[in-house]
Amino acid sequence: MKNIIVVLLVGSLAFNAVACSAPTKTINGTTYSDYGLFNLDDKNPNIKYEPNWWNVAMGVIFFEMIIPPIYVFGFHLFEPVGPKSATPGAVSQ
Repeated sequence: MKNIIVVLLVGSLAFNAVACSAPTKTINGTTYSDYGLFNLDDKNPNIKYEPNWWNVAMGVIFFEMIIPPIYVFGFHLFEPVGPKSATPGAVSQ
């Protein structure tokens, strides 16, 4: 029984590491990275960001393990989706 728990624990940690393996996106030839609560300096004011729901789900599912939610919410909570519109209030596609 203990072996099964250890295998599940290691498997879930490996799965979470793979889920966060590509935290960058290239927009107009420039690469932007995700940001979270611990690295707010990485946020670019000209780029539109949205919550990364996959990482939010992983943080919630593995909340009892302490480390995955801290990592996910701290460094990969928001992902870049595109440039912000130059006109305030305009919706960009």
